[in-house]
Order: sequence, then C-alpha cells, then structure tokens
Amino acid sequence: MNDHTIPGIGSDGRITLAHGGGGTAMRALIDGVFLRAFSDDPAAPQEDQARFALADLAALGDRLAFTTDSFVVDPLEFPGGDIGTLAVCGTVNDLAVGGARPVALSAAFILAEGLDLALVRRVSASMAACARAAGVRIVTGDTKVVPRGACDGLFVTTTGIGVIRPGCAISIAAGRPGDVVIVNGTLGDHGAAILCARGDLALDVALGSDCAPLNGLTDALLDAAPDVRCMRDATRGGLAGVLSELAEASGVTVRIDEAALPVRPEVAGVCEILGLDPLYLANEGKLAAVVPAAAADAALAAMRAHPLGREAAVIGRLEAPASGRGAVHLANRFGGQRVVTMPSGEQLPRIC
Repeated sequence: MNDHTIPGIGSDGRITLAHGGGGTAMRALIDGVFLRAFSDDPAAPQEDQARFALADLAALGDRLAFTTDSFVVDPLEFPGGDIGTLAVCGTVNDLAVGGARPVALSAAFILAEGLDLALVRRVSASMAACARAAGVRIVTGDTKVVPRGACDGLFVTTTGIGVIRPGCAISIAAGRPGDVVIVNGTLGDHGAAILCARGDLALDVALGSDCAPLNGLTDALLDAAPDVRCMRDATRGGLAGVLSELAEASGVTVRIDEAALPVRPEVAGVCEILGLDPLYLANEGKLAAVVPAAAADAALAAMRAHPLGREAAVIGRLEAPASGRGAVHLANRFGGQRVVTMPSGEQLPRIC
C-alpha cells in the first residue's frame, strides 16, 4: 500500500485528522504503515491486546520486568537514529539494565495533523529494524492524531515487558564500598549529536548518536559476572545523574577519575565551546555497571568482547561515605577534586 492508496492522504502526502477518527482512514493507516512494519502476520485477527503463553515467559526467568517511556526528541531524525530507534532502544535498555531479557514492546503514536506520511513510514521501519536487532517484537499499540500545532510532529510512547533471569538481584541500592564502576564506552555522544543536528549553531562536527539496544551486552556481562550489583543506562542527566542516584540509594561515595572517562574529542570540543559537561549529556547506548572488585576483570573483558563495549573502561570505585551521606567525587586531571551533583535543570531541551 503506497501513500496515495491510504484514504485521506492526498498529493501532499500528509496526515489528516481523519487518520485519528476511528474510521476507514485510520484503519488504512494502521494496516498500511504500522502493521506492515511490525506484524509477522498482518492478516491475522487484530485484538485489543497482545497475548502471551505463561509457560514461554516462565522458561526465561522467574520475575517479570515492566517499563514505559515517552519520546519527544527534536529533531525527529538525526545522525545515528531517529525517534523510532530511540524509543525501542530506550525501552529495551531500561529492561536490560535490570537483568531482564526483553520480550515484547507496545508502541503508541501521537501524530500531528500535517505530518509527512513518508516520515511516519521511515520511523516505523527503523523501529521494526531495531526491534529485530534486539530480538524483541512490537506486539500492540495505539495511534492518535491531534490538530496542527498541538504537538511537534510526532511523539512516541513505548512500553516493554521482559523476564528477569533467576538469581539476578540488580538494584540501584546494592552498591557496596570497594565495588568498581565500569562504563561500556564513550560518554555524551547522543546529547552532542542532537545538539549539532538542530542546526542552531555553526558547528561543523561529524557526530552520530550512540543509539543501540544493550540487551546483548548485558546478557554477556551477567554471564561473565553474575554478581553485578547495579546497572543503569545513562540517558537524561547522563552519567552524573546515574552516579548521583547510586550514591544516594546505596549510601556510598562514588569516586571517579576524570582521566579515565572515555569521551570522544569531538564531544569534548563541543562541550568546551558551549560550556557543557559531558558527564551530564544524554547517552542512548551507554550504561554504568557496578561490580564487586573481584569480578571487575571478568566484567571488563566481557564488555570489551562485545561490539557495544569495545571502549569499556573502569572509571571509579565506591567508598564508605565520610559524612554518612552518599556523594559523587571527581578527581580532575590537575590533582584537584570536585563534587558531582545531580542535574538541577536540563542542559538541552527535548533530547530524548
């Protein structure tokens, strides 16, 4: 089905309010775009819910994980991805860092009147490709159309379920003094790429988002180091936000070494020009893992053996807090120290 065979789509190839009205135009949009991209069998009966065999889920683990997120990135397409890949990766990664094997996603779309249908097709195709790469299915969803100007083009909400492997007890509150902090690669790539893609600044920098599903990496890490204490993907708020949450929840001092932080020269340059800190920039394919010191070598080797962890690095350690309260301390390249605080605002709007 091409754009002109979908009722309501004229020569301009744009979404109209009819596509959210519950009638033939909406049915044709769902069938011709979303089912075509996401369904293994578009001709199968379409129920109001996805259904799963409990035995199949139980074979993967002993607990369900459930997460949801909304995505409002600007621009909708950017080097290294688009809002669709962002939605799939963000939800898959939220499950994976809890030790879950992602199983299925839902996807809800809010479309603005006048949105280019070709863009909707591209986003749907990239979502489908990313879901296949992550080994998950998009099994249910929803579509709404709002009047022109009521949303900035396209918003996506994804919800995911996964199954947590037996014996896995990952928690933001599980960090202990002596544990090691590892990241799987360079920091701030997504935030810097989005900033440059907006075109508001005359920055001639070739940067792409690090958007990637991390469940293959987390599986490899947990196979090699089953005693991982905590994993978090460093999205909004960046690594600084993740480590601040860890310090507070676990009641520890997180001491990190600036010289050990992997940051691309291009990202460092953008941050220097604009007065930003890569610790606070968003990532969409990076996680921080906290592991016992005895498991650090195995964890680091497992990460570096995976395509998404080749630049993994140990960046710090956990210590008992001097004041009784958790905090994050960074040792800089000049021998000094500073406290890294929780982000108090947003460095960049609509980053994910």
